[in-house]
Order: sequence, then C-alpha cells, then structure tokens
Amino acid sequence: MNAERDVRDGGVDSTAPVPAAGDGTAGATGEVEETEGVTKERELGSRAPGFIRASRALHVSWQVGVFVVGLAVVVAGIIMLPLPGPGWLVIFGGMAIWATEFVWAQLVLRWTRRKVTEAAQRALDPKVRRRNIILTTLGLVIVAVLVGIYVWKFGITMPWKIHE
Repeated sequence: MNAERDVRDGGVDSTAPVPAAGDGTAGATGEVEETEGVTKERELGSRAPGFIRASRALHVSWQVGVFVVGLAVVVAGIIMLPLPGPGWLVIFGGMAIWATEFVWAQLVLRWTRRKVTEAAQRALDPKVRRRNIILTTLGLVIVAVLVGIYVWKFGITMPWKIHE
C-alpha cells in the first residue's frame, strides 16, 4: 500500500516510515519521493482514501469505478490515434487513472517514465543533437531538390482547372 497498511490488514507497516507533511513528496503524479537529497519511488498500491479502503465492498466498487473511467479514457485515446486529437497523451492519462489503484499500471507508468527520461537525456547529448540537425538539414535539402525538379519539369500548375 502507500506508506500505511490497509486498515483491513491490521495496522501500520513497520518497514516503511509514514512521511510527514512537506518532506519533499511529489505532486499529483507522485511516483517519486525525495527526502534529504535521496530519491526513491513511492510504494505500490492503492491510493484510495482510508475510509474507502476500510470497507472491502466500498474499496472493490471504488476499484471497479476507477477501472471503468480509466478504460473509457484509454479507449478514447485509442480512437484518437487515427483521428485528430492527442491520442497518446489521452492513453497515458487513462493509465495514470488506473495507476491510482492498480499496481500493474503503476509499474507500466514507471517503466514509461524511465524510458522517456532516458530518451530525453539521449536527445540532449551534443553528438546526437548534431547528428539530428545534420539529418534534418539533409532531408530538407533533398525535399527542396525534388520540389525544384518537379517545378522545373512540370511548372507550377494547379491540379484543377479554374478557368472552366
């Protein structure tokens, strides 16, 4: 669970200290805690309020509701992939909704966050940036040459006939 054990389990987890307010815990995404310069990831498990976790029936219905809402958001994101809209962003939003209750979604988000951070670090490497700039410039030159050849060969004509 979070820093505390579930009320159903019969007490507080003795292996993980309960963080005090304002000790450097992360914000809304909250996967990483930083205390005294040491960064560690939050414990996996439900982030439901304590009164919901206290009742088994209420907690299961809460999880079903979270799953349904997350599923609706993920399906909307999948629909947005071929259509206009921020498909991947919405899919990751649905995963974040699921991660409030399900350990598997928390693990997927941690893995994704780690991979995105690694890609950002690689993209900021001066050698990689120089290579990307050279490849982009080369691609633009090739496109410009092809457009120039097309215009030289066929001229600038509209594909439709306006004068008719």
